[in-house]
Amino acid sequence: MNSSSILSIVTFVYGLSALLYIICLIFRKDAPGRAATWTAILGVAGNILGVGLRWVESYQLGYGHAPLSNLYESLVFFAWAIVTIYLFVERRYKNRVIGAFTMPLAFLAMAYASLSPNISDRIQPLIPALKSNWLIAHVITCFLGYAGFAIAFGISLMYVVRERPGGQGPVSSRFPEPATLDDLTHKMVQFGFLFLSIGIITGAVWANSAWGRYWGWDPKETWSLITWFVYATLLHARLMRGWRGRKIAYISILGFMAVLFTYFGVNLLPGLHSYGAQ
Repeated sequence: MNSSSILSIVTFVYGLSALLYIICLIFRKDAPGRAATWTAILGVAGNILGVGLRWVESYQLGYGHAPLSNLYESLVFFAWAIVTIYLFVERRYKNRVIGAFTMPLAFLAMAYASLSPNISDRIQPLIPALKSNWLIAHVITCFLGYAGFAIAFGISLMYVVRERPGGQGPVSSRFPEPATLDDLTHKMVQFGFLFLSIGIITGAVWANSAWGRYWGWDPKETWSLITWFVYATLLHARLMRGWRGRKIAYISILGFMAVLFTYFGVNLLPGLHSYGAQ
């Protein structure tokens, strides 16, 4: 069994985990929640195995590079990062309901990578510009940041649903308290902002070594900066203006929309960072 087959199986494992988390939320049963957690852990293990095997396969093909160079590989890492960070949050806050809003994001990332006919899972040789350890640092830090923002997005959706006009419903009554959701959104945004900032810096260093300039206003660079400013605005508004609750949740949701455009939308534009259909 090759790495792509393993990662395809992981897609369905994440999907099962997401379904179990949703069942736990809707039917207020603990057993599906426990099963969801263990299924997510199994998926993470399979994800690590698939990525490790893909790395070995690249050496067997004579390419020998970390599996972080194209859209397929970045989606696989993105999904792993979301689930890994979420499991830490679940253990820390002792609440599995959050998984109903975050695990589907990991499943969708893996499903897009594994099932989309427009994405190739072939291992390909790197062009000279990509043969840099700075690239590895850049991709890892950026996608850890994206994963933090993805979880903040899910938690922000929970906050908006819980605090919607008309009061709590039978499902939202199981959500953590609004203050907890607000605090967790802030922490996840801080986490994501830190790693996105490091990712932008390492990307600039890589760009200088690859193309002889630190910044060139490539569409990806421009939208990464826009995303950075959105989350910087959120942190500034919270620290200096004392914003809490719904306002922060809305900015968090807007920020993740910027993340998605930075990740996928710019592929429709010409630029050095475009993954295209790789």
